[in-house]
Amino acid sequence: MARTFDGGRESMKGYPMAFGEDPRNPELQSDERKGVAAPSLLKSHDRPSSHIVALPAATREAITQLDLFTVIGQRQSRRSYTADALSQGELSFLLWAQGVHVANTERNYSRRTAPPAGSRHPYETYVRVSRVDGVESGLYRYLPLTHELLLDQRSSLREELYVLTDREEWAADAPVFFLWSCVPHRGEWRYYTMSHKSILLDAGHIGQNPYLAAEAMGCGACTLGGYWQDGADRFCGVDGEDEYVVYLAAVGRVPEQSR
Repeated sequence: MARTFDGGRESMKGYPMAFGEDPRNPELQSDERKGVAAPSLLKSHDRPSSHIVALPAATREAITQLDLFTVIGQRQSRRSYTADALSQGELSFLLWAQGVHVANTERNYSRRTAPPAGSRHPYETYVRVSRVDGVESGLYRYLPLTHELLLDQRSSLREELYVLTDREEWAADAPVFFLWSCVPHRGEWRYYTMSHKSILLDAGHIGQNPYLAAEAMGCGACTLGGYWQDGADRFCGVDGEDEYVVYLAAVGRVPEQSR
């Protein structure tokens, strides 16, 4: 007999709120059904232009392996990285792999490399850069519509990251470390309470792309779902309510003998 569990399993199912309303209670509707304007595609910022880092366009030059069959076949979580830095082109490719391909800001719509429920794109990407040639070490927020990085000038990032990942040396010392936060209202606007299921599915779609991009570059990646929530939210400067961290990933160059 299966062990009983009173932990909210209903949130994993598709009904009754899958389309923004509850057929059992018509008064429960999403903001979209109520005619409320959709939330913005991205967070705004008031940082000076000196805090903006323009990335080079992503090109095939960052890739050493073009065969998709091989890339998928050799994909695995890699937690051992060399001291070598990544190039700007490699960082650009990693972000392009989770970025925007088509955008229409007038219609508040974008199409990206990872498929989100209802094209709501609830995630923001934060990047802790430790060793990337030509890029100052620090914490950045990715601006996918312009393919730029927004610098958050703080110190002690290594120590904070070490603690919030439960003292994982390989994560804290990775050349590039991603933190994905969700802005839940972007999904809730359309799918109400059922959006929380789709938001987590979206995280899996996003996380796979850096895995494949890293393998294609001859590097390695490892995602983390276990972390100190309050520490991760503070690390990214988010409030933990209207925006909070959901998924993490480290990327670095791996020793040749481990491939």
